[in-house]
This record gives sequence, C-alpha cells and structure tokens, in this order.
Amino acid sequence: MSVKESVLATRAKAGDQEAFGELVERYAGQARRVARAVLGDPDDGDDAAQDAFLSALRHLHRYDENRPFGPWLMRIVANAAADRRRRRKVRAADELSESTVGGGPGPDVETDRRAFREAFREALAGLPERQRMAVTLFDVEGYSHAEIAEILGIPQGTVRSDVFHARRRLRTALTSWQHHWKEEVV
Repeated sequence: MSVKESVLATRAKAGDQEAFGELVERYAGQARRVARAVLGDPDDGDDAAQDAFLSALRHLHRYDENRPFGPWLMRIVANAAADRRRRRKVRAADELSESTVGGGPGPDVETDRRAFREAFREALAGLPERQRMAVTLFDVEGYSHAEIAEILGIPQGTVRSDVFHARRRLRTALTSWQHHWKEEVV
C-alpha cells in the first residue's frame, strides 16, 4: 500500500469525504471487474460494486489502518456481489445465439474476438463462485494468494487450489479456441 493511499484511508476513516472519493476513483474499475466476474452481468456487477462502496463508507470505522485498503475493500465487493447473486431470482437469457457466432465463409477477426469473449464469459460464469472470484482476483487484478485468502476469508492453500482448478476448467472449456488460433497462425 502506497503512503499516499494509507493517508487517504486514514483521512477517509476520520470522515474526509474527498479522501474516500479518491479511493473510490482508484478502485472503481477493479471493483466493477471483480463484481462482474462474480455475477457474469455488467449491469448487476456495476450495481454490486456501487453497493459495496456504500457499504464500505458505512463501515469505514471497522477498517484497520495498519492493513492495506484494497484487500479490505475487495472483500466487501466480493460479499456484495455474492449477496446480489443469492438474491437474484431469474437469470438473464443468453443474448447471442449460436447462429450469430457461426461463421460464414471467412468470418472476420472482430466476429471471432466477440465470439471468444462470449465463450470466455460463459466459461467463467460456469465456474463455482469462489473459484471465479479467486482466479479473477489473482489473474486479472494481480492480488497475491495471501491477499485473496484475506479477501475471501479462506486458507491460502484453498486459494491456490481454487486458482489452479479454475484455470484448468477455463482451459478445458476454451480448448476449441486454442485449436482455432493454431490453425489461424499456420
């Protein structure tokens, strides 16, 4: 945690709204990415991230200034997203039909990219919630296994296992894409 961030966190805890606003700006993108990974829906993810920031503001008195702010906040984000997921009654139907991504003669690169992103989102959404959070925090956000263990409230060995199994499941789910790109290169 940078010195400036620790100062901002201390000021925010003391009631400085501008300091909290700056922390929100710094972590907004990361919070949205984590929440979206948990929920698989950008709008729900953005709402969960906003809920998390409001919760963090209400519970700033619980923040331990001797610890990094980011993992504390990401734990709140992960919990807010998981709560929203539990409350969700109806899942949104897939918007992209198979006929849309089926290639005609010579599909262009952008169509392939969109199809891959959709396949990746589906593969990520198919992971158990804790694995999805662990792999997102580790591979996308760059948190260490120890920090993720703190965020999720699980042992570090479990984090390592969750990241390993999530990566393996993603690789398996995206095997056809790996084959597709090898053919493109050759």
